[in-house]
Amino acid sequence: MKLWTLATSLTVSLLILSGCGTPRPTAPESTVIDKTLPTVTLTKSGLIVGMKSVAFEWHSITNPNVEGIYIYKKSPQAEGESKLEYYATIKNRFATHFLDRNVIPDTRYTYAFQTYSAKAEGVRSRAVVVNTLPVLESVSWIHSITGMPRAAKILWRPDSNERVDGYIIERKNLEENKWEELASINGRLNAEYIDTGLKDNCVYLYRIRAVTYDNIISTPSEIVKVVTKPLPISIENIKATQNLANKIDIKWSKSKQKDFTRYYLYRSDKINGNYELIAKLYNNTFEDKIQENGKVYFYRVSAVDKDGLESLYKKNSIEGMTLGAPSAPGIIDAKLLENSVKIKWSKTDSRSVKFIVRRKHKQGWFKEDVEDYPINSGTQYIDKNIVPNSTYTYSVFALDKNSILSEPSAEVNVVTPESKEIIKEEPVVVKSAALKRVASPKIVKSKDVISPSDDLDLSGL
Repeated sequence: MKLWTLATSLTVSLLILSGCGTPRPTAPESTVIDKTLPTVTLTKSGLIVGMKSVAFEWHSITNPNVEGIYIYKKSPQAEGESKLEYYATIKNRFATHFLDRNVIPDTRYTYAFQTYSAKAEGVRSRAVVVNTLPVLESVSWIHSITGMPRAAKILWRPDSNERVDGYIIERKNLEENKWEELASINGRLNAEYIDTGLKDNCVYLYRIRAVTYDNIISTPSEIVKVVTKPLPISIENIKATQNLANKIDIKWSKSKQKDFTRYYLYRSDKINGNYELIAKLYNNTFEDKIQENGKVYFYRVSAVDKDGLESLYKKNSIEGMTLGAPSAPGIIDAKLLENSVKIKWSKTDSRSVKFIVRRKHKQGWFKEDVEDYPINSGTQYIDKNIVPNSTYTYSVFALDKNSILSEPSAEVNVVTPESKEIIKEEPVVVKSAALKRVASPKIVKSKDVISPSDDLDLSGL
């Protein structure tokens, strides 16, 4: 074996020939056999077999007539037991080593050697049968952690072969036929890999190959399966009110998720609009306070688990609305009486509990006074504060028990005569004018009481 140490660098740079990537010298046509030429004989340790190479060492050739050595090889594809084909030539009789890298693992090959001179060939050596080593086996134990949120964890026992320098992680899902090289792990003693960015509730398959320092890749390990964590169960039975003053109450069924942490409530003014996260809640109810009558909103609710996974919610919207204004009253009669005007109207909405009469007093071309008179009961009003030679315009608003104000009724005009004498009762024709939007009368309301939501949490917004 001491010859191996001495000849290693020389054989790599000068004497090693192989059938892979090197032009083969043409085999001699001469078949003259000279039995005086020496026969190549391997040393006692003259054969080393690997997975992807075979090395030979023979005794030195001292005969000065020898010019070199022919090498014959039988590949697995060759037919017949005795058929050896010319493979390579070593053109130096002092060479004592040959390395063949053109082999595949776990395969049987046959070799023979033959010296040659300028005029003849020596006797061919006896055939040497070798079987390359099987491919390096992968790690002996591999395990997976399943049920992780959008991730998978792979564990394995480090390979005991000290030639191993690292590992190749391969992955595929059930729809794929080809394995994907996912990552390269450096270091024989590394023992885990975490794969992230995966789909929810999806099946993935993993396997590992060991890699040596000289880039020999092992067979794949056993296959392990991972199923990523599914999204939380979607929220059901979402309901929103449509008849409450200045607010919309939303409620839904409690989440059945075992690791539930909170609800997310979204709102939009259009069913297919952009939904804004307005609350993070621990309870399954919410009061949305809105200072606008008849305001419509659409709501969506999701559940979030301890890992931050959020349930599907984009296809489940519910409509809510604040209570609208009551219908406007209808003025049915307006009369001039003795120094007064009598206004009568009809209650057009059962929600109406109070009324406000608005009077506009026009004086001249530019000046107009506006006054509002609350009516707590009844459907008529007598205006005694009038003066001659003036124009008065009347309209009526209705209020419900929540002090929600209706639109104004149609307006009626009353003109007082110039005389300061007692005005006799005179009916005023009520014209059916189009309903006009006017400024709302000032209404004294009770102070609003705002109760904060105990479970409202917008810290993350």
